[in-house]
Amino acid sequence: MPKTVDVTTMKDLIGKVVGTSDWIEVTQERINLFAEATGDYQFIHIDPVAAAKTPFGGTIAHGFLTLSLIPLMTQNSDCPRPEGIRMGVNYGGNKTRFLAPVRSGKRVRGHFKLLEIEEKRPGQWQQTMEITVEIEGEDKPALLCEWISQFFV
Repeated sequence: MPKTVDVTTMKDLIGKVVGTSDWIEVTQERINLFAEATGDYQFIHIDPVAAAKTPFGGTIAHGFLTLSLIPLMTQNSDCPRPEGIRMGVNYGGNKTRFLAPVRSGKRVRGHFKLLEIEEKRPGQWQQTMEITVEIEGEDKPALLCEWISQFFV
């Protein structure tokens, strides 16, 4: 269970890696469900036979599927949580880059570095995290982004 900290103490963590998530398996079923939810049925995601003939050698996750796993990674990480959060929302992203494909059956996890945190108005905080999504057993990460979220205490 991640530790909770006073929200003003979070400022002391700026510039530091603050947590790592558990591993998440990216199954073909997860990829197919994402295709269904988004309408992105490109063969490299859902057709193992056709995808095997590409440089990927098989099906790969949608880049946006990998990005959409960030909330789950955050939830299943050891990142410190500010005390008294009533609600959190995604605000947006900066510098999002899909660096390597996530092949079906691979596991991924997130590494979180706190870049910025500020109080926008009383009780409303905005934080920017640099998130690197690692692919198990591979040198190159799947994704690198700066993700902005807001939370209310």
